[in-house]
Amino acid sequence: MDYRTESPEIIREFLFYHETIKVHSKKTIDEYFLDLRSFFRFLKISKKLVPENTPHNEISIMDIDFAFVEAVTINDIYEYLAYLTRDKKTQQNSRHSTYGLAASSRARKTAVIRSFYKYLTLKSNNNRLSKNPVADLDSPKLRKTLPRFLTLDESTKLLSNVDGVNKERDFCILTLFLNCGLRRSELANINISDIREDSIRVLGKGNKERDVYINDACADALNDYLVERKKHATKDEPALFLSSRRKRISTSTIHSLVKKHLKAAGLDSTKYSSHKLRHTAATLMLKGGVDVRTLQELLGHENLNTTQIYTHIDNEDLRDAAMRSPLAGYKKKK
Repeated sequence: MDYRTESPEIIREFLFYHETIKVHSKKTIDEYFLDLRSFFRFLKISKKLVPENTPHNEISIMDIDFAFVEAVTINDIYEYLAYLTRDKKTQQNSRHSTYGLAASSRARKTAVIRSFYKYLTLKSNNNRLSKNPVADLDSPKLRKTLPRFLTLDESTKLLSNVDGVNKERDFCILTLFLNCGLRRSELANINISDIREDSIRVLGKGNKERDVYINDACADALNDYLVERKKHATKDEPALFLSSRRKRISTSTIHSLVKKHLKAAGLDSTKYSSHKLRHTAATLMLKGGVDVRTLQELLGHENLNTTQIYTHIDNEDLRDAAMRSPLAGYKKKK
């Protein structure tokens, strides 16, 4: 899949802008392309511009031009969102296919459409819309859920049960997860040259670099692993964390080792994952007194709103608040 050859000029221009100016990752650009392709395929079907019963994945969007895009109305988009809500097939290759996308998936697709039309209204160098038809388009309402995280005792239990052939490597990875709140991709991409005396240079989302400072626990785990790494690494391998093949560890391997050690520690490996360890780090730091803006920088969040999902109050605090009510001891007279 390559949007440079599979999309019309008007979409290609938008994707070039996000790839080169906004510096979004290839994965993000590919998702933008797929979302826009799905949207315009739906419009071609709804406007009867393709033969009836044409398979969705065989509809070309190469003929989509400025006139077509300009003619789109807010009602067209509402029809598309209704299709995603009720009729969009999920798990295409499964015998257990269902219909209707989750609100989070619909919200992402809505955001891409809004971004596309905002670009054509404000940024486009070639064709520019005089009016944005989706300026007032609302995103699907999302159900707010608290992020899952390990307690301090569970985190300690996880670290104390690391064993096996790669125990130094795995312990170091888990320690960095729980102390620094790194993303899985950030851990996999760390090079030996990124390690400083008291920090690690990390490449985050959008190819943005940031320095993550490490505490004594991380420094000790790194030093122990580096001693072990020297026994197996080739001189020209830049990656910090290596697989059993002495090459850079993959994100899928990190995912698997986290699940393995969660299970070994007697924790629910279906409930927690590497991303939940990032949630754990953020939650424990907030409980330890770290302010939310500092946490935003540490986690590499572009928007403060993303970080604020961690400012929840756990059940123990809620229970304590209830017990502290001035009326907590009042009882009805008999």
